[in-house]
Amino acid sequence: MIIILFGPPGCGKGTQASIIAKENYYPHLSTGDMLREAVKFKTETGLIAAKIMEEGKLVSDDIVVNIIKDRIEQKDCENGFILDGFPRTIAQAKELDNMLLEKELLVNLVIEFSVNDEVLLNRIEGRFSCNDCGAGYNDHTRMPLKDGICDDCESSNFIRRKDDNKETASKRLESYNEETLPLLPYYKDKQVLFSIDGLADIKNVTNEIMSLIQK
Repeated sequence: MIIILFGPPGCGKGTQASIIAKENYYPHLSTGDMLREAVKFKTETGLIAAKIMEEGKLVSDDIVVNIIKDRIEQKDCENGFILDGFPRTIAQAKELDNMLLEKELLVNLVIEFSVNDEVLLNRIEGRFSCNDCGAGYNDHTRMPLKDGICDDCESSNFIRRKDDNKETASKRLESYNEETLPLLPYYKDKQVLFSIDGLADIKNVTNEIMSLIQK
């Protein structure tokens, strides 16, 4: 099962990807993480990518696809994987499809996390986390059970990201809407696209995704 998750920053797809990965034993593949890993371990593609990044240039689509190609050849991907953060354009989607076709694979499920922009921006502004264990919280949706105390590790060391503000989040949301939303018709034509309410209760979102996977 090959799954792609689409949704703007702050919609909860990262949280859901982690849950799905754990429940189904599908690795959660982030292009950023894969790129850093390829550079760190000095793979053939990683060395090429490192040189490009050192020159301050953007890594091309074909290099990203090759990094994904190398990663999915690892044993933990033999039953499937979850892609998060790629593709971002129709050109990237076509390159991904061509690479998968060479391996006699195809994308089985594309999930769009549909959100109300204003509600999403408020949620992003409310995010904070435990600096010791990484547990995530939100002023609007999930406060610690004990005021000022992390539920998981009982630390009182909380932090907020500097970019979790309305101005920065608005720009990221605008970029997502311009670049990635045009991809949805591409996958709709392939009859693999499903839309869910990304701002619903976490458990409800998980149940809906699991239902789609089990179909």
